[in-house]
Amino acid sequence: MHGDSGWLGRTLAGIVAVGVLATARPDPPWAWAVLGTGLLSFLLGTFQMKRRQPVALALLAYAAVSAALIAGLPGSNSLVLVLLAVADIAVMVFPQGYRPVIAVGIGCAVAFGISAWWWDESDSWYLSQVVWTCVLIAFGLNRRQAEVQARQTEQLLEQTRLAQREHARAAALDERGRIARELHDVLAHSLGALSVQLELAEALLDEGNDVPAALDRVKRSRRLAVQGLVEARNAVAALRADEIPALPEALAALVEQHRKDHRTEVGLTVEAPPSPTPDVVVALLGAAREALTNAAKHAPGRPVDVRLDGRRGARLTVRNAGATVGENGFGLAGMRERLALVNGKLEAGPDGDDWLVVAEVPDE
Repeated sequence: MHGDSGWLGRTLAGIVAVGVLATARPDPPWAWAVLGTGLLSFLLGTFQMKRRQPVALALLAYAAVSAALIAGLPGSNSLVLVLLAVADIAVMVFPQGYRPVIAVGIGCAVAFGISAWWWDESDSWYLSQVVWTCVLIAFGLNRRQAEVQARQTEQLLEQTRLAQREHARAAALDERGRIARELHDVLAHSLGALSVQLELAEALLDEGNDVPAALDRVKRSRRLAVQGLVEARNAVAALRADEIPALPEALAALVEQHRKDHRTEVGLTVEAPPSPTPDVVVALLGAAREALTNAAKHAPGRPVDVRLDGRRGARLTVRNAGATVGENGFGLAGMRERLALVNGKLEAGPDGDDWLVVAEVPDE
């Protein structure tokens, strides 16, 4: 009846028991001793339900059975002690299942029978005592089931939260591993291409003294170095992040970095900011980064417009003026693969005089 309701429920039950038994008027003096020990056992047992379950069971069982034995005594009022004790026992969850509850119920039924025979009570009296006891046992069992379900729900919610945190952590670790590989690829590609251009420039100066051609190679080398530095900086920044940021804030930081690095006009519009899962954030940020990189490569200095719409899932569009990118490029293929892992899709292609990239992940 008050298995998880704390001290308040136990205190109220104790007050009810004391109040009803205070109005008892049994004739034999020994009946007061039975009532007193039963009441003391009930009070001790009900406050030991959470700490020492076996002790509580023994005390409550004694209170119930002893009170049932004198229930037929006129003026004993002991039925209240039986009902409160069996309800407490029914609330408790035992390793043995329902067997302790059944055993105490049978003990009370036998005790009621002895009491009815000793004080010559009618069959209807006996039946009423048993019915009231069964009702309180059923009430206690129902209360116990509700509390068990509540605890199971809390445990399930906690497990769900733990699983979500682990999922977010796994997504972050996967993304860091991917960025580490990309960082290696960026450095290998950029430094390799830079080395080739510098060797060509050196050969042009040594063999033919072709200064204009050598200067063109040096300029190409400089562009490669700047591009590689930007890509490496982005990868390192992602690797150093302890937590995946919110998507709108992360996009704003990415746009601002692109604006500073390339001195290009970049607009960002966010409508109904979404709150996607970490893996979706990672996928959309990767798509935005790749689209901005392509815009810098194929349309340097041209304005770029970035939009994020969270009204139906998460929809990211990147539009840059005057650029044409091969639709089968490795960057676009990588973005499609990344979005496919989160049930998203990518569309990229010309839109009038612009190049438009649309990355979309629907609501689950």
